[in-house]
Amino acid sequence: MKIQFLFWEGCSSHPDAWRRLHDVLDELGIEAAVERIEVTAEAEAQQWGFAGSPTILIDGQDIDPQPDRPARLTCRLYFHEDGRPSPLPSRAMIARAVLAAQPADQTESTPRHATKGPHDA
Repeated sequence: MKIQFLFWEGCSSHPDAWRRLHDVLDELGIEAAVERIEVTAEAEAQQWGFAGSPTILIDGQDIDPQPDRPARLTCRLYFHEDGRPSPLPSRAMIARAVLAAQPADQTESTPRHATKGPHDA
């Protein structure tokens, strides 16, 4: 599994999203290297299809595809399962994407902490 964490330094939510991603991986017992990629220019944003900071790609797929959103240097808005907007992806959103990328023989058991936790914003 290839995980890429794209961020723009001008957006203050990326450190919390970085921690949340690693917390979810730990809770699921998944060891995966995460490539941290700083997007610094509009041309890079276009190249990556960067929907805003932070963006998490798993095997090249955005965990929350937003095809109508233009690629640009900006902060990102996620909509949680209950419809609330947030600058961070929910823990459940990250867990679903990570588990969907796992080979079938590794996703048979239910993860311990795949549900929404108290740290969801």
